[in-house]
Amino acid sequence: MILSCGDALIDFVPAATADGRAALRPVVGGSCLNVAVGLARLEVPTGFVGGISTDMFGRMIAEHAQSSQVDLRYATRSADQATLAFVQHIAGEAQYAFYDAETAARKWTYRPGSIPFDTVEALHVGSTTLVHDHGAAETRALIDAARHHATISFDPNCRPNLVTDKAAYRVRMDEFANLAGMIKMSDVDFEYLYGGDDYAARAEILLRGGCHLFVVTCGPKGALAWHRKAGAVEVMAPATEVVDTIGAGDSFQAGLLFALRALGRVGRDDLAALSAAELRRTLSFAAACAAVTCTRPGADPPRWPEMVATWHRLG
Repeated sequence: MILSCGDALIDFVPAATADGRAALRPVVGGSCLNVAVGLARLEVPTGFVGGISTDMFGRMIAEHAQSSQVDLRYATRSADQATLAFVQHIAGEAQYAFYDAETAARKWTYRPGSIPFDTVEALHVGSTTLVHDHGAAETRALIDAARHHATISFDPNCRPNLVTDKAAYRVRMDEFANLAGMIKMSDVDFEYLYGGDDYAARAEILLRGGCHLFVVTCGPKGALAWHRKAGAVEVMAPATEVVDTIGAGDSFQAGLLFALRALGRVGRDDLAALSAAELRRTLSFAAACAAVTCTRPGADPPRWPEMVATWHRLG
């Protein structure tokens, strides 16, 4: 199976009442939970690792995950409240205000020996869980237990309004990048962490370490990737009428992991042998998954019946 570890929360997204007044609508979100849901909807055996509340919102999160066949056996349920995020769209980007003090997700702790990693092909980590010292330390312990068995997938998914010390945060993100076999980040994340858009130079640094695959997503401009063996590949994003970009990057991540697994390239050693043609197919499929998500409100990744024709057409 593939595991995704990190945040699970409720997004309050902009909506409108029947009489046209502004409102907020609660929907299940959290980058790492979205990745798990996206993978499970593509019919990949997937589990979520992290803290989920037993309160009203936590029950919404658990029901949403389980309705998409996400395995919650490795999640920790507690009476601590659920994380809440209020969303506002500014210049086409979703901006978040988080309420995350003393929450189930924030207080999650890895239990050594609780996960049989010899059955796990890849472990995905990232997002808000890594901002705070406790979450970062617990995720690092999880990676240390998993990295000799599974490919580590990392997406920083930066949330600047949660960061109090940018220099220390960047050091932490670099530390997690150095532990990962594959790294995906958005162009917005890249600019926040490193400034500018010299993706190739950063790729060269990462590929000299333990990373085999580095991907940068650029919204409607598509995605770029660098791989030790396959080299550099760029794909365009499908033309689509955008309704909401929330969860698009997470759907891309899910599509990326799905495609690598379907090609037999998600394992630690197999990822190193990825060809340029396989990388192009992988990126194109991931971009198509993100495009579908953009056509509907909230983080609502596509299901396999919606994507099967696209997968075979790209083959």
